[in-house]
Amino acid sequence: MKKIKIIACLILVLGMGISNFSYAQSRGGNGPVTPIKLGTVTLNLGVGVGAQYKGNYYNSPFGTKAAVEAALWQAGPGVITLGGEIGGSFSNGGNKNFSEYKASTIVVAIRSAWHYGWKVPGLDTYGGVSAGLGFHHHYYKDYNGNQNQVIPVPGIFVGASYFVSPKFGFNAEAGNDITAFQAGIIFKLK
Repeated sequence: MKKIKIIACLILVLGMGISNFSYAQSRGGNGPVTPIKLGTVTLNLGVGVGAQYKGNYYNSPFGTKAAVEAALWQAGPGVITLGGEIGGSFSNGGNKNFSEYKASTIVVAIRSAWHYGWKVPGLDTYGGVSAGLGFHHHYYKDYNGNQNQVIPVPGIFVGASYFVSPKFGFNAEAGNDITAFQAGIIFKLK
């Protein structure tokens, strides 16, 4: 988890450095150049390292997430989005105490983020929170144990997208929100 926090900080610092370089190269301008404006609707899809729920994941869980967001409110130089997300975090494997162990959490949540584009055309950086329900399942073969639970799943995340065309780009997110770190693609639907 410490490595993921370090990676998230590096991404944020790198993004800030790129924006400062871009600003120095620009001829002034009137604020950020951002692909996310009021009325924009996006869909991002990613895979990566899954977040750990209930503290019983082993062998670095795999995670995947899809999120849809709509930019609804202007907030200073950025916009606030609201949307939903669905995904899962899965762990197969064991440790020295269990011969076979599996854990998974499927999450359905709402999310909101503040997006800011800096002065780099096509770049969107953001941070946000989510809240939802997780359908958690774990299985211990050695104990013939299956357990299913519905758990609350609050989340927090930072991310960046870079649009290579007006409707398509690449995305990365880090935090504790279904995935601990993920990379993927993003589409601008509107």
